[in-house]
Amino acid sequence: MTLPLIHLQGTPFEQGITHGRKAREEICHNLNIYFDRFTSEGKIPTEEVLSRAIQYWSAIQRQNEKYADSLRGVAEGSGCDLLRLVALNVRYEIMYHQFTANSLADGCTAVAASPKRTANGHLMIGENWDWIPQVKCLVLHIDEPEAEMLCFTEAGIVGGKIGLNSHGLGLAINGLNSTGDDWARLEKPFHMRCYEILRSASLQDAAKIITRQERSCSANYLIAQVDDQMLDIETAPKNTLTLKPECGVLTHSNHFVDANALQIEEPPNEHRRYSCVRLDRMNELIQAADSVSFADIKMALCDHKGHPYAICRHVDETQPSAEHYMTVVSVIMDLHDRVMWVSEGPPCEHEFQKLSL
Repeated sequence: MTLPLIHLQGTPFEQGITHGRKAREEICHNLNIYFDRFTSEGKIPTEEVLSRAIQYWSAIQRQNEKYADSLRGVAEGSGCDLLRLVALNVRYEIMYHQFTANSLADGCTAVAASPKRTANGHLMIGENWDWIPQVKCLVLHIDEPEAEMLCFTEAGIVGGKIGLNSHGLGLAINGLNSTGDDWARLEKPFHMRCYEILRSASLQDAAKIITRQERSCSANYLIAQVDDQMLDIETAPKNTLTLKPECGVLTHSNHFVDANALQIEEPPNEHRRYSCVRLDRMNELIQAADSVSFADIKMALCDHKGHPYAICRHVDETQPSAEHYMTVVSVIMDLHDRVMWVSEGPPCEHEFQKLSL
């Protein structure tokens, strides 16, 4: 299985139109999936979702005009309602706020290895992105004067959330929860920050996008840039914590490594123990390799220790369908070669598609 690849160029609005036209069916599908999930999983009525979208749309237009223009283009190209698309683009804030309230499950596992630790002397990043099995995803190849990008996104969400650019900068992400999360702050949305990070020329610029403004909800960003720069930034609404590599390796999953340092509390969640197991397992597998290769990262991303809540996640059939999650996309990136390998679905079952700038 391979993800659709869409090439985007021109103004942000023109990029949005192309995204909307070429992924119309996938976007309509995702809107239906998310609005159903907002109600069934998040316990948020549609009227309330749209009310939040109206408020966020005003904020988005102030925060990043290019992002807003691209979102308008997606609406025009797909023929979908703009406010429903705004809700999709801020679904992180809408849903993660409810995750805090309802203790819902999630899972992603990310890893980066420095050139000193890799077999080919290149900076490598990998991630399994675990989410709703039914969601439709895309790979975007974006060509802009300032940067060229390869990134993974959900159909209808502007920009990308995992990817790399022509400056040799890469991004991986993890969802986090704290009791202080609150969508109503209307701070710069998570997906907009990812959009801006992937357009950054330097790691320092990318880090500022994460840290210089407060956030509505918690999140984790693993960023790296050639030749040998990488750091992980855990963010709560008001504070951030930067984690450095250990023996040339950085890993992260879906819990705060040091919640006390951020002066926050994580809400009670019986699923958090699975995140701890995945983080320890990823560290164990990557640190055990004398020289980390593509095959080593792939093997780690295919690991099933703790199944079905392993690094390579599969649906837990004992849970209600509304609580089904799985590895939807697996990504490995070589930042020196500007190459991305993408697998749709659990990587143990599907081959990686190779894409490059």
